[in-house]
Amino acid sequence: MRYSQVLITGGYRMADVGFNQLCNWLRFRHLVLIDTLARTQNMHATAQEMSISQPAVSKMLREIEHQLGFEVFARLPRSMTLTDLGSHVARFAQIALNDTGQFVSQINHLRQGGHGLIKVGTIYAATALAVPAAIVRVKQDWPLLTVQVLEGTSANMLTLLEHKELDLVVARFTLDRHRELFDFQALAPEPLCLVTGSQHPLAGASEVPLADLGSWPWVIYPTGTPMRARVEKAFVEAGMQTPENTVETVSLQTTMQLLQTTPSVAMLAESMVEPEIQAGRLTRLALPFPLVLADYGVITRRNDVPQWSAKAFIDALLSGPDALRGARQTP
Repeated sequence: MRYSQVLITGGYRMADVGFNQLCNWLRFRHLVLIDTLARTQNMHATAQEMSISQPAVSKMLREIEHQLGFEVFARLPRSMTLTDLGSHVARFAQIALNDTGQFVSQINHLRQGGHGLIKVGTIYAATALAVPAAIVRVKQDWPLLTVQVLEGTSANMLTLLEHKELDLVVARFTLDRHRELFDFQALAPEPLCLVTGSQHPLAGASEVPLADLGSWPWVIYPTGTPMRARVEKAFVEAGMQTPENTVETVSLQTTMQLLQTTPSVAMLAESMVEPEIQAGRLTRLALPFPLVLADYGVITRRNDVPQWSAKAFIDALLSGPDALRGARQTP
């Protein structure tokens, strides 16, 4: 093992390095030199990377070792290698440079507004893909931005948006007056699918007669929601009576539990149930009639200029996989 030599200056062993002393003489260029020379093990290559002369590198290294009181690098015929003590110095130099790089990045984010809070309301279907993907993209550019996400029905989210308790909403219009209050940018259509638990008697059936559907318990969205209105309309169009044995809920967790533990049927957005189908906990039934829910999209208050964070989040949503290129602006 190669042991570091402690330098003797003027015949005396140097005193311990004090914090204030280190702060007074240590410069970032010293840390860069140590880090670069540890990597290249070559004076000439280090000088080139640092855009200084080789004699300047040699002088700076001597200053560092003089101040520390020991050799950081061993001078070998063809290379410069770290001594045992020098390895510790190089590690701390690298840590300090990495921390400084992060500090500079954070300062730039702060100067550019990379902090603050944005409140996003969303329907449950959008939390399956669109909203999480947008959060990932936004946090890559604005890591200090706090994103609050509130899930609920379109009606509830739009009420909060109207009262300025949310910055934007990913939902659908539920009332005609919403078209006067808010702006809408479509994200994606939402195909629905008919599902039940994997142990349900209908699971695996190639066809499901309409008459059979009405005889089973249903888990369904509450009256007044866009999902409930669309499903009831589909029942009427198919000549099927609206089921009477129902549980009304907007809770996805409750819906999943009921589907897996009772002989219930539900019509839900594909994006919400696809993971459960893939996991074998739910089964997709053959839908006797095609059914696509109206597009959901980004909704903001009309005549309000969104703050920078809301603009960034909207851009992330519109550039995501669910975005409709050239989509219409009103549902």
